[in-house]
Amino acid sequence: PLSEIAHDFSPMMIIYKDGTIERLVGNDIVPPSFDPKTNVDSRDVLYLPENTLSARLYIPKNTKDQNQKLLLVVYFHGGGFCVHTACSSTYNNYLNNLVSEANIIAVSVDYRRAPKNPVPCAHDDSWTAIKWVASHVDGDGPEDWLNHYADFQRVFFAGDSSGANIAHHMGVRHCQEILDDWDCFNSSILLGQGSYS
Repeated sequence: PLSEIAHDFSPMMIIYKDGTIERLVGNDIVPPSFDPKTNVDSRDVLYLPENTLSARLYIPKNTKDQNQKLLLVVYFHGGGFCVHTACSSTYNNYLNNLVSEANIIAVSVDYRRAPKNPVPCAHDDSWTAIKWVASHVDGDGPEDWLNHYADFQRVFFAGDSSGANIAHHMGVRHCQEILDDWDCFNSSILLGQGSYS
C-alpha cells in the first residue's frame, strides 16, 4: 500500500511521503514501429547510456528508398517537466503525423522528469541529446538514419508546453556554447510551439 499523501497534484500526479511518485497521465507507452496509417517508421536509440536516456527517431518510409536529405526537427515533449515521455502514445501519434505530412525526419527527445530530477535536469539532458544529434553532421555518427537522411542545413527545435520551454532554452544555449560539430546550425531556424514559461 502507498504511504500518506504529501502533495496531490491531480490530475497530473500524486507525491507520497515515502517519496513515491504516482503519475496519473502520460503512462501509455508505445513501442517504436512502422505505422501503416502514416507510412512512417520509428526506432529508439540511446543518446545517454549511463542514464538510459533515449530518443525516438521518425522517418518517412519512402525516404529510405531514395538518396534524399530531409529537414530535421528535434522535438521536446511536454508534460510540465513531470509527466509523459517521448514514448507516450500522444507524442508518438503526433510525430508520426508530423513526419508524414511535412516529409521530414524527427528526433523526439526523452529526458529525466521532475520532481525526482528537478529542472534544469530536463534542459541538461536535452542539451546532451542535441550534442548527440550534432555528432552526425559529418555523416559518421552512430545512427544511420541521421547520417544518411538528415539535412543539417535545415534544423528546427520544437516542442509543446514544457517542451517549448526546452526548445527555447536550447536555442539560447546554442548561441552561448557554439557546437564545434555544428557550424552550419548557425543558419538554421529555431521553432517552438506553445508556452515558453
